[in-house]
Amino acid sequence: MSLSDGGTAHGTMPAAFFGHGSPMNALATNRYTSAWRAFGESVPRPRAILVVSAHWYIGATAITTMPRPRTIHDFYGFPQALFDVEYPAPGAPELYEEVADVVKPTWVGADVDSWGIDHGTWSVLVHAFPDASIPVVQLSINADKPLDYHLQLGADLAPLRERGVMVVASGNVVHNLGGANPRMEDEGYDWAQRFDADAKERMLTTPTEFATLDAHADYRDAVPTPDHFIPALYLAGLAGADGGSPASVLVDGCAYGSLSMTAYTLGLDCGPVAGTGGAPPLGTEAPADGSNI
Repeated sequence: MSLSDGGTAHGTMPAAFFGHGSPMNALATNRYTSAWRAFGESVPRPRAILVVSAHWYIGATAITTMPRPRTIHDFYGFPQALFDVEYPAPGAPELYEEVADVVKPTWVGADVDSWGIDHGTWSVLVHAFPDASIPVVQLSINADKPLDYHLQLGADLAPLRERGVMVVASGNVVHNLGGANPRMEDEGYDWAQRFDADAKERMLTTPTEFATLDAHADYRDAVPTPDHFIPALYLAGLAGADGGSPASVLVDGCAYGSLSMTAYTLGLDCGPVAGTGGAPPLGTEAPADGSNI
């Protein structure tokens, strides 16, 4: 089936939000990466994957349109093996017109050569879809817009799910690198666990109110910058637009004290996922994360 086909044979494509955590998860086998793999093995094959990654955080709303997006290693201080990872998925330039149409009157720019596939995307997809044969495009996060804008934009993308497009968001609901403790590989501070638990309740019961978490008592600690939180708004928007299909928890937990690794699915319940082990060792020589921001 080509990108120009209606995609009706696919039915409604599942969607997901992944707490991607450290880039080292790309090389790790633990309960999180096992859940990502289980997701990929459970979903029908999409004709394309549209990813909203925390690491393309710019002053505009844009979508990648290059036919062969590059693998971006947007971090520093990590082992060479991580820089050697390539995810050579094709792009889907044809998808730009569909996205631009469903989100009108919101303007969406076409990025022909500046971005590609960043680690917020490929660190998850190397586990979920390891053969890198499904076309991948990224939708940027417009840093100049309020949370409600992103919630609504997520809802506006809903028609794409009927056309065989899988919408994937990648970030971390709790993401405070300044508070990260390398010795707490599989633990969370009390405030991180509280915020993650309340965010979980909101996602599963009233996703249209997910943006109001900015009034939560622990929001400033959990979300010192909004880049990693915002992707979850896209799944919440899709869940609100779906109406009768609540989101499900794919896997949950905290890492390094100040990160939430919770992941959600929409339109698919993978059930219990086999897998052990928490986040990979952080190492004192490397930052918890690094990005273009």
